[in-house]
Amino acid sequence: MKKFLRNPLTVVGCVLFGGLVLLALLAPVLPLADPNETHLRDRLLPPGSDGFLLGTDTLGRDILSRLVWGTRISLAVAAAATLIAAFVGSLIGLCAGFFRGWVDTVLMRGIDMVLAFPYLILALAIVAVLGPGLLNALIAIAVVNIPFFARSVRGTALSVSAMPFVEAARIGGQPRLRILFAGVFPNVLPVIVIAMSTTLGWMILETAGLSFLGLGAQPPQADLGSMLADGRKVMLVHPHVGLLPGVCILILVIGINLIGDGLRDWLDPRLEGGAHSAPGAATRVEAAERTDAASTESGALVDVRGLKVAFGEGPEAVTAVDGVSFALRPGECLGIVGESGSGKSVTAMALARLVASPPGRVTAGSIHIGGVDVLSASEETLRGIRGARVGYVFQNPFDSLHPLIPVGRQLAEAVRAHGRGNLSAAEVRKRVTDLLDQVGIPDSGKALRACPHQFSGGQCQRIAIAMALANEPAVLVADEPTTALDVTVQKRVLDLLGRIRRERGLAMVFISHDLGVVRAVADTVIVMRRGEVVESGAVEDVLRKPRHAYTRRLIASIPRLGAGPDQDLGLADEDKTEGAS
Repeated sequence: MKKFLRNPLTVVGCVLFGGLVLLALLAPVLPLADPNETHLRDRLLPPGSDGFLLGTDTLGRDILSRLVWGTRISLAVAAAATLIAAFVGSLIGLCAGFFRGWVDTVLMRGIDMVLAFPYLILALAIVAVLGPGLLNALIAIAVVNIPFFARSVRGTALSVSAMPFVEAARIGGQPRLRILFAGVFPNVLPVIVIAMSTTLGWMILETAGLSFLGLGAQPPQADLGSMLADGRKVMLVHPHVGLLPGVCILILVIGINLIGDGLRDWLDPRLEGGAHSAPGAATRVEAAERTDAASTESGALVDVRGLKVAFGEGPEAVTAVDGVSFALRPGECLGIVGESGSGKSVTAMALARLVASPPGRVTAGSIHIGGVDVLSASEETLRGIRGARVGYVFQNPFDSLHPLIPVGRQLAEAVRAHGRGNLSAAEVRKRVTDLLDQVGIPDSGKALRACPHQFSGGQCQRIAIAMALANEPAVLVADEPTTALDVTVQKRVLDLLGRIRRERGLAMVFISHDLGVVRAVADTVIVMRRGEVVESGAVEDVLRKPRHAYTRRLIASIPRLGAGPDQDLGLADEDKTEGAS
C-alpha cells in the first residue's frame, strides 16, 4: 500500500472514488428518504432546504437520496459490464495470441467485424433490438468493449508466447492449457488490470449516455444518466438538478483514472524511481558549484571537479556519482574501471548532460570541455557540444543505430547535423564513404545501402565509431565498446580506437570493467566504487602497485593461465577478509 499510495494523485483518486463507492454500498443502511417518493408541493427546492440537503427535482424527489442510489446502480452496471467485457475479451486475446494460426485468424477477424461499427452506434443498435432497460444496456456496453480487451491482450500474449520460458515449456511437453494459464496469463494480467481500470470510467459514461437517451434505467428507477436527462429540462432555471449528477459522474471518472495511473506505476517496477514524465533535453542541474574556465587545470581539454549525480527525489534519492574529479588533455586516454553499478557510465553521460532527467540530476561539481561550462550551458550550446566536440560510442551499437534506416543515411545525418549543411550530396557521400573506410568496413559503397541487421556485431560497433567521429570531435567517450564482442573482434576495435586517437590527437575516455583492456589503451586510470574514486594515477603505477584494497581485488579477479581456484593471488589477509565479507 505504501508503494501504491506513493503518488499523491493516486491518494486523491482513492479518496474521490472510494468515498462515492462507500456511500453507494451503504445506501441501504443510511438514513435516506425513498428515492422514488414524490412531494409535488416541494418541487425544485434549492440545495439546503429544510429536509432536503441537496434540494428536490421536478417531481419533488430528494436529490441526495436519488444520487446515492443512482450512483449505486451506475457503478453496479458499469462494474458488471467491465467484468464481462474483460473476461470474454481477455479470453479471446489470450487464445488468439497463444495458439496463433487459424485460431488467431478466426477470432481476430470476428473482433474486426465488431470494430467496423462505431461503438456507440453499435450499442444503440443492440439496445434497440433487445429493448430499453438496464440489463440490456449492460449487455450492449459489454459487447462493444470486448474488442478493446481482445486486441490489448492479444498483443501482449503474442510477445509473451515468444519468450524463451514459454518455448521451453512447449518443448518440455507441458499441456498447452497449463502453459497458457500458468505461464502466459500471469504476465498478461497487469495489462488486463490496467485496461479494466481505464474501461470502468468509460463504462460509467456509456451507461449514463444510454440512460440519458432513455434506453437505460426506466422510470421511476434512477441512475446518474436518467437524473441528467431530468435536469436538462430545467437546466436554465434550476441548474442544480442536472449539475449535481454531472459532478458525481465527473468525480467518479476522474477518481478511476487517477487510481488507474497508480495501478500502472504499482505494477511497473521501472517507474519506482519517480520518473512520471518524459526526460528533458539535458540533465537537470541543482546547486552545482561553478568554477571559471580560467581556474581549470592548465592545458586540460576536459576538466571535471567534485561531480555528484543523484537519482530520485526526497529521502529515497540515491547518489550514483559522488565527488568524481579528473582532467584530460588532448591526445590522452583516461580509463575508468570498476564493477557494474560503480558509476562509470553515469560519469561519462554527465560530461554532455545526457543523464535522463527525471530521475537523474547533477547536485554538485563542475564540468568544463574546451573552456565551456557545461553545467550552465544552454540547450543550444549543448547541441553544439554533443557530436561536434564530444562523440559517444556506447556498449550496444544497436542502441545507436535506427533499425529501419540504411547506415549511409544515418551517417549522412550525423555529418549534416553540426555545421556541415552546406555540403553537397556528393561531398556528404564521399565523407560517409571515407568514414566507413577509416573504420574498416569492407565494400563501403555497398554498405551505405545496408541496414544495421545486415552487419555483424563488430561491424555495427565500427559503424557506431564512425558516427561518433563524423564531425571530428575533440573528445571521444567509449563506454565499454568491446564487452559484447568476441576476442578477435575486440582486438580489432581496440586497435582501431588506438589508431584513430594517435592520428587525430583525440582525448579519450575509455570505460571498462576489464583492467587488461584498459591497460592496453589508457594512459591514466581512475578506479570507481559505489560512485566514488578510490584510486587514480598512471595505468602502470596503479596496476603494479595498487594502494587500495578494492583495486587489488579487481586485479586479482583477472583470470590467469595456470592459476587454480585456491591459488593465493597476492592479497593481504585483511584484504581477503574484506573481500569475503
